[in-house]
Amino acid sequence: MSIQERRAREREERRDCILQAAQAIIAEEGIEKLSVRKIASRIEYSPSLIYHYFQDKEEILHHLMGGVYKAILEAIAPYQFSEEPPEEKIKASTRKYIEMALQMPDAYKAIMLSSVPGTLAHTSILFKDARQKRPALGMLCQYLEELGWENEEQIERTAQVYWCATFGLIIRMITEKDLDHMQIERLIENYLHFILGGIQQSVTCRKEEQ
Repeated sequence: MSIQERRAREREERRDCILQAAQAIIAEEGIEKLSVRKIASRIEYSPSLIYHYFQDKEEILHHLMGGVYKAILEAIAPYQFSEEPPEEKIKASTRKYIEMALQMPDAYKAIMLSSVPGTLAHTSILFKDARQKRPALGMLCQYLEELGWENEEQIERTAQVYWCATFGLIIRMITEKDLDHMQIERLIENYLHFILGGIQQSVTCRKEEQ
């Protein structure tokens, strides 16, 4: 390994160490409590060394949010190209999203409940035309279109409400930590049955009106 390669690897290892420390602080104390000084203290670096790798706390948050979102997208993206019926794609991708969130409960809760502007730049979902900037929401809108929905604004609002309902279920399951695996599975299954039933009924009613 050349000197340049070794230095590049060491740089990446230090960046990863900083990001892992930041994620741990967020999970334990919340995003509002995150600071460069706390990160430095946790990994026994000087604050000036942290600034050598990241411009500021906002850049650290940007990398963390990007990493979390990328992992979720990579997990649910394959369903987008599946030949399964759209309702099955909604069901499978939603289940995968819930499972991933439950694998990182503290970090997910801290990030998704944060009102810090830098975090909301990644997590906000209710603004108009959000499907253009939030690929996961765009996938859900695509599935609704495949089900027969035609009004673009109605499709996006339905996808946004669906996401909020899913988020609410996840937060409750994270908050009520003592739920056993079987109960979690039953809750997810009942939720999907209830929500998809409503979506399908809405599609049927719209077709009858036409």
